[in-house]
Amino acid sequence: VQLQASGGGLVQAGGSLKLSCAVSGSISSINYAAWYRQRPGQEREWVARINPGGSTDYADSVKGRFTISRDYAKKTVYLQMSSLRPEDTAVYYCKLLYRSSEYWGQGTQVTVSS
Repeated sequence: VQLQASGGGLVQAGGSLKLSCAVSGSISSINYAAWYRQRPGQEREWVARINPGGSTDYADSVKGRFTISRDYAKKTVYLQMSSLRPEDTAVYYCKLLYRSSEYWGQGTQVTVSS
């Protein structure tokens, strides 16, 4: 199983970006997936998750601005980010839990200029 994150880039404060995490390999479905980020000089932190039943949870710092979703047919997880702030600058990673194993993508850089 491999995860390929994409969609990062440079955006002005207040702008939007949509990250994608394409899953390849022998999996039958995407049930639990999450996005994390690592800001410069800080530990990796959890940002958002989508649960097997479809419910979603968000870190307080992104609640109301970010939306996680998934497309079963495309085996892709998304993170729609709006109203971006300079403090959202980070490398964003996707994570998948599948059959008790954990898989990570390689990360995509998001830079928000003020």
